[in-house]
Amino acid sequence: MADDFPTHQTRAFGKLILFGEHFVVYKVPALVGAVSAYTDCKLEFLDEPGLEVIDNRPATPLYKEKKKDEGEKAINLALTHLGVDPKARGVKITFGGDLTCASGIGASAAQVVSLARAVNIAESRSLSEDEINAAGYEGEKGYHGTPSGIDNTAATFGGLLRFQRTDGAPIFNKKSFPSAIRIVYASTGITASTTEVVGDVRSKKEADEAWFADIMGKYKTLVQEAEQVVEEGELDKLGKLMDQNHALLQELTVSCKELDDLVDAARAAGAAGAKMSGTGRGGLMIALTPTEEIQNTVAAALEKLAPQVW
Repeated sequence: MADDFPTHQTRAFGKLILFGEHFVVYKVPALVGAVSAYTDCKLEFLDEPGLEVIDNRPATPLYKEKKKDEGEKAINLALTHLGVDPKARGVKITFGGDLTCASGIGASAAQVVSLARAVNIAESRSLSEDEINAAGYEGEKGYHGTPSGIDNTAATFGGLLRFQRTDGAPIFNKKSFPSAIRIVYASTGITASTTEVVGDVRSKKEADEAWFADIMGKYKTLVQEAEQVVEEGELDKLGKLMDQNHALLQELTVSCKELDDLVDAARAAGAAGAKMSGTGRGGLMIALTPTEEIQNTVAAALEKLAPQVW
C-alpha cells in the first residue's frame, strides 16, 4: 500500500507574509500569500508500536538540527489531536516535497498540515479542510507555542489571504490580485526561533505599551491601505507599502543587518518594494518585482549576498 500512497493529495504550501508579521499575533489583519512549493507526506502503519519519522525535505543549513525538538513535539501534537497513538499502533511518516525549509517560509505549518492530510488518507477519513487546518494549528504549537494560525491557514488553503485572529476561530478571506505578482525571495541562512522572537516582542510591548501602541497604530493604517491597493492592482503603491512595513518591523527590533542588507540590495536593483517576511532576526526577505527583467536583475543582485535565492 505504501508505494501507492497518494502523496500528491497531501500537499501543503509554504507562505510569505506580505503584511503583518508579529502584528497579526495581536488580532489585527495580515495579508499572506502561499507559494507554489509544497511539503508532502506518506504515512504507513507498522506491525510494532513506535514512531519513525523520515524527513526528506530540502532545507537551509542547520534548519532541521535547530528545529529537531520542536518538530518532534509538533508531530506528536498533531497526531494526538487526530487521535493517532503510535504507542498503540506503529506509525512511519515520510516527509518530502520541494519546499525548502527556512525561517519565514512556513515550513513547519506545511509539515503538520501535510501530516494531517496523510492521516486523513491512511485512515480513510473524510476530514474537511477546516478540520485539516485545525490539526495543523495544533501541530504548530510545537514550533511556535501560541501560533497566530496564519501559517497553517495559508498551508491548507493556498492563494492570497486576508487573515485575522479573534477570541474564537480566525477570520480569513481569499483575496485576488488583478494580475500575476512577480516576486523574489531570499534567505539570510539564519534560523530563528519564532517562539523566542515573538516572546521577546511581547516582553518589549509589556515594558512599554505606549511605544508598541504607536507602532501598531501605524501598521493598522498601513494594512488598511494595502488591502485597497491589492484590490486595485497597483504594484508600485504595494511596493512602497512593503517598504513602510519593513520600517515598522525594524522599529519592533525583529529585523537584523543581514535582512536589511538584502532588502537594500533588492531596492537598489529595481524592486518596487522589499521587506523581511516571517519571524525575522534571520530567515527570509521578499522583493516585489513588476517585470521579468527586474525579477532577474533583483535575483542576480541577491545571489551575491544570500545563500539561497528563489
